Amino acid sequence: MREALIVWGGWSGHEPQECAEIIKTMLEEDGFKVYLEHGTEALADPSVHDLSLVVPIMTMSKIEKEEVKNLATAIESGVGIAGYHGGAGDAFRDSVDYQFIIGGQWVAHPGNIIDYTVNITRPDDPLMEGIADFPYTSEQYYMHVDPSNEVLATTKFTGDHAYWIDGVVMPVVWKRKYGKGRVFYSSLGHQAKEFDVPQMKTIFRRGANWAAR
Repeated sequence: MREALIVWGGWSGHEPQECAEIIKTMLEEDGFKVYLEHGTEALADPSVHDLSLVVPIMTMSKIEKEEVKNLATAIESGVGIAGYHGGAGDAFRDSVDYQFIIGGQWVAHPGNIIDYTVNITRPDDPLMEGIADFPYTSEQYYMHVDPSNEVLATTKFTGDHAYWIDGVVMPVVWKRKYGKGRVFYSSLGHQAKEFDVPQMKTIFRRGANWAAR
């Protein structure tokens, strides 16, 4: 049986506990045994190396050096990691080692909650099969991203809220490798209610299963 660890905490505005429960149910439905842990301490445990998947939901927060070192070593050896929005893309701001794993870091969401479009750039990828471009209402994440990411979906900024980024195309969903480990990230999912959007939930679900060994 595949085993997954969800670590949750950090900024409460992203509803980390509620989202952790949603993802736990989702993974259990897909046959995982799921461990739910509040905080990052579990990431330092040697048992992380035996997992199939780690899901961080830790907006901002702090991670200790021994925790991120153990996590990085586990992923490099083949453990998968899947994350979304600020829970993974704005976690551990002072840890460049963690950012190297995820492949990006949030820096802004001009206009806060707005309407925008998610554009599917790789409809041929199994993670995007049957999903077309779709409208979305949430924070439109502006991120600093790793050029080695394999981008599956993007969004275009209008400049309405920051004129100097008008026309910028920004990755929304990507997958990448970190050593032997698979990394999946989606910038969608500001609050728990966004898992009610079928495309958002399906993309994350497929991404988590793809990342898991």
